[in-house]
Amino acid sequence: MAVEPLTWARVFTTWIFAPLSVTLIVAAAAAYLMGVRRVRRVGEWPIGRTMWFLSGLALWAICVCSFIGAYERVLFTARAAQVALELTVVPLFLALGAPVTLLVEALPPRRRERLRTALRGRVSRALMFPAVSTMMLIAPPWLLYFTPWYESTLRSGVLNALLPVTLVAFGLLYFWPRLQLDPVGREYPHLVSMFITFAEVIFDGALGIILMFGHRLIAESYYVGLHRAWGPSPRQDQLWGGGALWVLGDIAGLPFLAALGVRMFRQDRREQVEIDRRLDAELAAQHAARPAGEPDPGPEMMRPWWETDPILSKRYGRGPRG
Repeated sequence: MAVEPLTWARVFTTWIFAPLSVTLIVAAAAAYLMGVRRVRRVGEWPIGRTMWFLSGLALWAICVCSFIGAYERVLFTARAAQVALELTVVPLFLALGAPVTLLVEALPPRRRERLRTALRGRVSRALMFPAVSTMMLIAPPWLLYFTPWYESTLRSGVLNALLPVTLVAFGLLYFWPRLQLDPVGREYPHLVSMFITFAEVIFDGALGIILMFGHRLIAESYYVGLHRAWGPSPRQDQLWGGGALWVLGDIAGLPFLAALGVRMFRQDRREQVEIDRRLDAELAAQHAARPAGEPDPGPEMMRPWWETDPILSKRYGRGPRG
């Protein structure tokens, strides 16, 4: 745990080693790249997804190994920034890499089908229900700051090492069903995800305001016991930390909304292409079924739908042309 005053020089030069997180990061990167290599032997894998996933791992490493990780148990602001990034931005980037889809594609056919069956099972559908998955993102920071959990992570090296892993896991359980890039138990309209995002922004803002302007100092005895003679006071530190938690949480919502917008646009394009394909097939079938020599009824098909509707045509006295 760093005790030296945090200066601008130390912001760029302070690095530590976080064994658990670094081990998981390296293992995840190796497994992902091996999966990409296997999938590309028989098909294609978008380079963009690989870059998103590796960027998420890189940001996770920065959170635990840079000055943020070095001062996470000394400054409330450092811990707040770490919590916001590990709960929102890191899992968002990882989810944009579609790791579950990669796993499904890289598995042998029999194991692939078993995994797909499990992803459609009751447990998966329950975890991915909008209300449940939303609580995976909203509840952890409230529980962290308003239960003994927070101070326990400051005093225990084991709990402190487990915290980043826990936050990233909760974030993934939220972004996985919201983005729907990976297989999900049940698909929901993307507009549902947008409404949930706005609700999450409100909860983030409320938490930030309470931390910034509330009368209670979180883990006051711990921070006072550090006898830190430099930097902000515990009250000022919590004020800055609440602001960081609020701002970073809201900023993380912007790329998420952008990703949802892209997904909605692409889905609309696919649906439009499918509708056009069906209409073309129906026209071709009608043309093939028309007896030889019968005139092309093309102009009739171009009439407005309300003229050929049997109810409206009787109501307005414009029946189908014979």
